[in-house]
Amino acid sequence: MKNRWSESDAAKYADNALQLRVYSSRLLGGEEDLVLHGGGNTSVKITEKNLFGDDEDILYVKGSGWDLGDIEAEGFAPVRLKTLQHMASFDQLGDADMVRMQRAAMTNPYAPNPSVEAVLHAVIPFRYVDHTHADAVVTITNTPGGEDKIRDLYGDRILIVPYVMPGFMLAKKIYEITREFDWSQCDGMVLLNHGVFTFHDDARRSYENMIDIVSAAEHYIEQHANIKPPADNNNDVDLERLAKTRKQVAEKRGTAVYALLDNSPEAHAFSCLDNVDAIACRGPLTPDHIIRTKQVPLIVGDNDNGNPDPVEDYAADYQAYFDRNANAQQTCLDHAPRWAVWKNQGLIAFGATLKEAGAIADISRHTITAIQWAEQIGGWQALPEKDLFEVEYWELEQAKLHKSQTRPELQGKVALVTGAASGIGKACVEALLAEGAAVAALDIDADIQGMFNSKQILEIICDVTSNTALRHAVAETIRRFGGLDILVSNAGTFTANENIEDMADESWRLGIDVNLTSHQRLMKHCIPLMRHGIDPAMVIIASKNVPAPGPGASAYSAAKAGLTQLARVAAFELGKDNIRVNTIHPNAVFDTGVWTDEVLQGRAQSYGMSVDEYKSNNVLQTQVTSKDVAAMVCAMAGKTFAKTTGAQVPVDGGNERVI
Repeated sequence: MKNRWSESDAAKYADNALQLRVYSSRLLGGEEDLVLHGGGNTSVKITEKNLFGDDEDILYVKGSGWDLGDIEAEGFAPVRLKTLQHMASFDQLGDADMVRMQRAAMTNPYAPNPSVEAVLHAVIPFRYVDHTHADAVVTITNTPGGEDKIRDLYGDRILIVPYVMPGFMLAKKIYEITREFDWSQCDGMVLLNHGVFTFHDDARRSYENMIDIVSAAEHYIEQHANIKPPADNNNDVDLERLAKTRKQVAEKRGTAVYALLDNSPEAHAFSCLDNVDAIACRGPLTPDHIIRTKQVPLIVGDNDNGNPDPVEDYAADYQAYFDRNANAQQTCLDHAPRWAVWKNQGLIAFGATLKEAGAIADISRHTITAIQWAEQIGGWQALPEKDLFEVEYWELEQAKLHKSQTRPELQGKVALVTGAASGIGKACVEALLAEGAAVAALDIDADIQGMFNSKQILEIICDVTSNTALRHAVAETIRRFGGLDILVSNAGTFTANENIEDMADESWRLGIDVNLTSHQRLMKHCIPLMRHGIDPAMVIIASKNVPAPGPGASAYSAAKAGLTQLARVAAFELGKDNIRVNTIHPNAVFDTGVWTDEVLQGRAQSYGMSVDEYKSNNVLQTQVTSKDVAAMVCAMAGKTFAKTTGAQVPVDGGNERVI
């Protein structure tokens, strides 16, 4: 592991111990092989003046919810050191009581809750303390004879601590075994199956001790493990199977989820191992991960033969796991897996948000690497089931079940919007995103790329008149998010204002191709995947010209009428699959690309009006915007229209001819 300490950078904080703590914490947090997504913790002990002007020793320890990779000074909780040290002498202390006492001992009531390892940091008699879950070190401990390997590797300079439940129990254990211990003879501490601690009065020495310990473990693995570089994965992905698995997981979890597929060469090679079922299900790399990943992954076969719903089997096994280990006060979590090994394909990470799914994906990648290392140096051996259960059903985690959680209505849903670079389409993307959905935004305009600047939006340049381009765009959406729940078929064009007898053939062809045929082709590609969607809904953007056409717009009006009829038939055909199909008829939405100055003038002239009169020509005398249409799209995609299909709803301010 590379030593990233820069003396010139560190010198900027020479007179500020807390800022130096921030600097070295970020160095650790920047290494995924040390900590992942909030894992690990660091601290510094500082003497400060209290309100009465007396010196007081304060432990600044990483606060709950902060990540070492981007932590700021305000991410450290200031806790009175003497209180924490006194807590270590208690015979017993529940974790909830420990958290309450730590909070009461804070000197800043607005700071985050201190890490559950705060008492342990206080027990270690050095100014700087670093704690990581280093992959290489933990991997070695997760093998038969791991303790002996660690002792041979580091000798007497490392204190080895058998696995103990994190929190107060771990702090108490170390407090007891180190009462007569000479800390000056120790460079660090390895917690078997858990992680590494280093410490020193100098921040650089503590950091470099961590790097040295981890580097030695990495070198050991390099010497004893012989893992061949994986070949490129050229397998085609069964997108329907991916979408189906996502839906099954969502049903067990009770909420929509994303399914992030990793079919990289490394993930694919792991999924192809003959014994992948056995080794993947022995437990996590470190118990710290189980809160996110659960004890074991789902195993998905490479086809549906014999077991069309492996999630059901997983749920039954999870209930049995809970029944074997739970006490009467514990509440069973949902039965859904958090990640899967898809045989001969790769890995899948499931999350109610993309952030959660991304964190699980990162952890699973590190886990499969560690498993293969361990298999090469003696065999993968995680903690016993009971120990893992105690962490997964930690008192502190159980308390979270009773807190109300609000989430956007469409969180976990996947939407696809065409014509997304402007007007109604762009407004729909923004509205769906605000409601929590991930969105594939399609448009022929190259400016679509980089337009939204969000990880929840997949921007695709797509000509909707190209069958190949549509097929590719839908496939990319499934690959990125795992499924498709909402289709907003919006792309359109307003052809020249021409009477029928004067119409150019190209105008008719373009109007039908873009405003009708492209929608049919898109629906054809989406339907097989939306059958595995979560409360799936199609929303078709048609036009007021369907119920109330006007002169000079036959190509546009005929195509939109055909599109409306297509949607009505689709509602009939897809009802059995629980796919809702509803249509919106916007009118006088002037902030769209269709309404150029030329088109506005032409339409106004055909009605014998000025442009201003034409814009205000509705019953409510109100302007209808793209955002208004987008709000109706979200309603149709959500619970409001859960029992409605085949509907046609105007968003037009009230049109006299339609009424």
